[in-house]
Amino acid sequence: MKIVIADDDIFVSGALKTILEASGKITVAATGSDGTEAVDLYRVYQPDVLLMDIRMKEKSGLDASAEILKEFPDAKILLLTTFSDDEYIVKALKLGAKGYLLKQDYASILPALEAVHSGQTVFGTEIMSRIPELIQSGSTFHYEDYDISQRESEIIRLIADGLSNKEIASQLFLSEGTVRNYLSSILDKLQLRDRTQVAVFYYRHK
Repeated sequence: MKIVIADDDIFVSGALKTILEASGKITVAATGSDGTEAVDLYRVYQPDVLLMDIRMKEKSGLDASAEILKEFPDAKILLLTTFSDDEYIVKALKLGAKGYLLKQDYASILPALEAVHSGQTVFGTEIMSRIPELIQSGSTFHYEDYDISQRESEIIRLIADGLSNKEIASQLFLSEGTVRNYLSSILDKLQLRDRTQVAVFYYRHK
């Protein structure tokens, strides 16, 4: 997987490069130190994933994301920050960023990059826990109108609670394969891409 890293702390970008390339799964094509460089580097290298800090001088990671996604709608951007900031979370969701993690959670960065590369949207556990408070409830919504069964609605709720397929299977006395089948059905019926969108959908229509 080819990535570009943008962070205004050269020690952080250097450490990330070392850690990620040591895995043998990542090639860091280039590193940049601000949002403007991130945009330029994305145009040159068009990486599989852009790993970018949110708080940077001159141009922020959010502004750079907006510019890149306007030019490259399919860009996969994983945002990093040291702050679990409400405003940033909301903006990242609205922008269409593919992930938002706290920078200090180094152990989660490689799995998050792999998930984003495979088409998933990833938000760290601490950030996911904040989403319900940030999304206002929408108009009255009836799952039955979308042919969502009671079992599927249970699974939607458990996904929104942050449970994995394995944990959901254990709680509902189902096999993991059955849970995966239910999830595929849910995504198809609600026209969603991944489990993070399922969680956001649940809280929006709760």
